[in-house]
Amino acid sequence: MSTSRIPLRRRHLLGATAGLLGAQRQASAQATPSLITPGKLTYGVAATFAPFEFMLDGRMAGYDIEFGEAVARKMGLEPNPVNMEFRGLIPALQGRRVDIINSAMYINPARSEQVDFVPYMLIGQQMVVRRGNPSNVAGRQDLCGRRVAVTLGGIQETYARQDADACKAAGKPELTVMTLPSAQEAALAVRNGRADAYYESTAGVARIVSELSDVYQAVGEVFEFGTRIGIAVRKGDNAMSEAIGAAIRQVVADGTYHRLMTKYNLPREGSMF
Repeated sequence: MSTSRIPLRRRHLLGATAGLLGAQRQASAQATPSLITPGKLTYGVAATFAPFEFMLDGRMAGYDIEFGEAVARKMGLEPNPVNMEFRGLIPALQGRRVDIINSAMYINPARSEQVDFVPYMLIGQQMVVRRGNPSNVAGRQDLCGRRVAVTLGGIQETYARQDADACKAAGKPELTVMTLPSAQEAALAVRNGRADAYYESTAGVARIVSELSDVYQAVGEVFEFGTRIGIAVRKGDNAMSEAIGAAIRQVVADGTYHRLMTKYNLPREGSMF
């Protein structure tokens, strides 16, 4: 991965994040967040995005699951994760069926119009192909005329459709975008030869290339690094934003945040603290 430009960008993002968390502290220092179930922090999660959240032996596992538990404990609450489809997360939050969303949600302008965020990590994207790169894909510019697998509704689908539009505009062969329910299924499509490549987060790339180096390899440059992911709260719910922000600072201070990054093989440059 090329990370030569990461440190400077991180410094700017860290400053912006510190300002955001500071503003949240000022706005609601004495407020107590409202919970849908007293004593529990109920959060929505779509367990299809390893290593952040995924199913393992019938149970939810991953960075966000353990991170969410640590945040809840710092708030004096019992963690109560609720698994659902990714596209249902924001409606569930707005409908007060969950207190927060803790599902590696990418922060973008469209989502920020619907919910508020407490950011906690930086992330980027890269392409993954079968070991040996049988389709000879060196980067995004080589995808015209090929098939790329992505998670339905995820940010990777947005990037893939942008690349498909670029192929069309250039008069090149069509890029076929295969939308699948999860990143795991996108990876399987590449492994089985149904797709030439799939887009994955830098965290997911680090994990799958480490665990299945005989099956997969990363190709091309990291792109869109510096995208923030965060815990989502209801729009204007400053009390919850402050409570979550304070708990995250404690989770960072006691070492849990970085210990979990190491456990789940998340790139260190993704840390916001």
